[in-house]
Order: sequence, then C-alpha cells, then structure tokens
Amino acid sequence: MKKRTFVKATSFLVAGTALAPIVQSCKTEKKEDQTMSSSDSPSGSFVLPPLEFEFDALAPNIDAMTMQIHHGKHHAGYVRKLNAALEGSHLSGLGLGEMMSQLKADDTAIRNNGGGHFNHSLFWSIMSPNGGGAPSGDLADAINSSFGSFDTFKKEFAKAAATRFGSGWAWLCRGDNDKLFITSTPNQDNPLMANVVSEAGLPLMGIDVWEHAYYLNYQNRRGDYVNNFFNVVDWNAVGVRLKM
Repeated sequence: MKKRTFVKATSFLVAGTALAPIVQSCKTEKKEDQTMSSSDSPSGSFVLPPLEFEFDALAPNIDAMTMQIHHGKHHAGYVRKLNAALEGSHLSGLGLGEMMSQLKADDTAIRNNGGGHFNHSLFWSIMSPNGGGAPSGDLADAINSSFGSFDTFKKEFAKAAATRFGSGWAWLCRGDNDKLFITSTPNQDNPLMANVVSEAGLPLMGIDVWEHAYYLNYQNRRGDYVNNFFNVVDWNAVGVRLKM
C-alpha cells in the first residue's frame, strides 16, 4: 500500500466520524454482552464496541438472534483472542488500522483476530435501521464514475459477495487513484492488509459472508442475504468514509 493510502487508512480509524463505534468513550450498554464501546481501552487492550441499534432493529433483513450471536459471541471472541495474540508481539501497541497495514501473512493469530475485530467494527457502523435506498452527493458521483451506475455497482458487489468461496467478505474500496473498486477477501482478511491481499485500498463498506452472518435466517440462500443487505446500508456513513 502506498504511503498516501496508509496515512488515510490510519486516519480512517482515529477520526471520530469515520468509525464511530471504535472511538467512542466507554459507556455502559443496556444490552447483555455489550459492556464496552471503544476498541482501545486506556491500558491499550482492545474491547468490544457496542451496536448503535437494538438487536432486532435490522429485521427482517437481519434477524435479532443472528445479531446477538454475531456481535456478542463471534465479534467478542475475535477481540478476546486478538488481545491474547498481541502479548509479546512486534505489533503490540499499534492502533488497529496501522496494525492491519503492517502485519504479514505469517502473523496468523493477529491477522485472523485483528481482521475479525476491524471487519466487524466497520460492518456494524455502515448499517442502520434507517438505511437502504441509494447514495447521494459525492458518493453517488464516485460510484457512477467508477461503475457506470448504481445498479451496475450493486450487481458487481453482490456478485463478489455471492461468489466468495467459503468464508470471507466483499468490499467497496477507494484506491490510491481515488477510483472505487470492488474486491473480496477470504476469512477475516481485509483490503488494509497490504502485505497479504492482492488489491489494497481503503475499505468504505463491507459485507460479512461467513455463514454465521446469515444462516439462521437464510440457511444456504446467501444471495438473498446479500440482496437484502442493501436495505440496511447507511449510505451517509459510507459517504463519510469516502472523504477520509
């Protein structure tokens, strides 16, 4: 990843409007399993950010039980294992964005669990019960310029998500040339991992296509889950990332 992209990638995590659940002050969350809201505690260990909506707020597109298990069990597990993996690591003490940019393929535990923490934190932040529709302003212009139309973008993004073999993610990213591109990554890899992925960039939005993200509600119908995901995308939040 070029220096320019790295600098923007790092600011992506430290700017309060870019990934709000990661940088909020700690507070007590009323829902069970949601007790920490910042990704970095004062001691330097990572903690689970809360959701900005209730577990059932995205239904019927994403059901409450899936949200509860996905956030409170899967994401929490990545945070816990990341902290354990960082003990004595050369990556200890780095912010999450910088860590993603500097890790190498053989940093397996941090790659898997740090990626899981970053990816899920972004995922929660770009969904809203008031989402859906179409983007506007600069984001709409960038999508039209890069893909020809919003409908074409949706088709290409859905294809990347539906055809990712096994577990992984599909992403909308901004590259060094400020053009947008779509890519997908296996497992918990993401486009910030310049030493790991074939195409690095700044993630603007991503969709989790691990089975735990949709199987309770959709079973093997990943395509239906992907299509319904567009009903909850917060395009305003995605647009903020475009300007980072």
